[in-house]
Amino acid sequence: MRDAGAGREELAALLALLEERPALRDERGGSTSWSTIASEVSLRGSAVAVWESVQPPALDGMDRGGGALDRAGDLLAEWRVADFQLVTVLDAAYPLALRGIHQMPPILFVKGRLRANELGVSVVGSRRASARGLSIASNVAVGLVQLGISVISGLATGIDTAAHRACLGAGGRPIGVLGTGINRVYPPENHDLHRQVAARGAVVSQFMPHTPPQKHTFPMRNATMSGLGRASVIVEAGEYSGTRIQARVGVEHGRPVILTDRVVAATRWARELQHRPGVYVAGSTADLMGIVEEVVRDVDVGAAGAALPVSE
Repeated sequence: MRDAGAGREELAALLALLEERPALRDERGGSTSWSTIASEVSLRGSAVAVWESVQPPALDGMDRGGGALDRAGDLLAEWRVADFQLVTVLDAAYPLALRGIHQMPPILFVKGRLRANELGVSVVGSRRASARGLSIASNVAVGLVQLGISVISGLATGIDTAAHRACLGAGGRPIGVLGTGINRVYPPENHDLHRQVAARGAVVSQFMPHTPPQKHTFPMRNATMSGLGRASVIVEAGEYSGTRIQARVGVEHGRPVILTDRVVAATRWARELQHRPGVYVAGSTADLMGIVEEVVRDVDVGAAGAALPVSE
């Protein structure tokens, strides 16, 4: 593991806070969320300061919190020889776009190189996509590459896979956001795609490295994708598709959400969402790309920035 610059003591304190989350009670008596911890650490600029507010220092320094700091140190030692990087809210390399959402992940595990000022658009949709949906996803991805915009998607089958493969084929920069730990490949058949995305862009996870796919991890992943991107394009989705979570959270984040007319025709949630501020409906790929250009026109694509190394 190569970390992005935070000192070992700060990293250990942040990991200890995440491990001890159930013991950190909020004002309602519930356990503190990871995003709340991330916000507090970011605000104070120090995980140590937050840790010491709940675990007052012992005479010889930081209280070990029942061994939480020692366990965090062991994890850091294990990760130091791993093939991923660790980026935290304490680091300058942490994506600026994610700092603007209240679900801000406190830590990111990265294979490849993630830019602090990433200019990307999410392309998402159903795992069981139609041939037409796959074609739209591919065309949109190629269009984004031509605009110099990174293609952000999950690494599931269907729309995600089509978007990433088209991005790679067009020589673009793909960003894969996982609903599992960074050391998991889900689905297994996308193992080679994971490798290619990491080599040409970045594979990113907010979960501990060996976390398996779970029901709650994918909605969290969708919130991160929405926050990381300049906008979300919803290509194709069913009434109960997990993709609807990204559409709704995108509106919550104040990020443009672009629905294809196919999604609006097929789902009640899209018809209810289409009238919300910042939601667009596209009737063709050309319309969709026109909307993308409109929502990113205030961003100088040519000055999107070089990849920031997460360590040296």
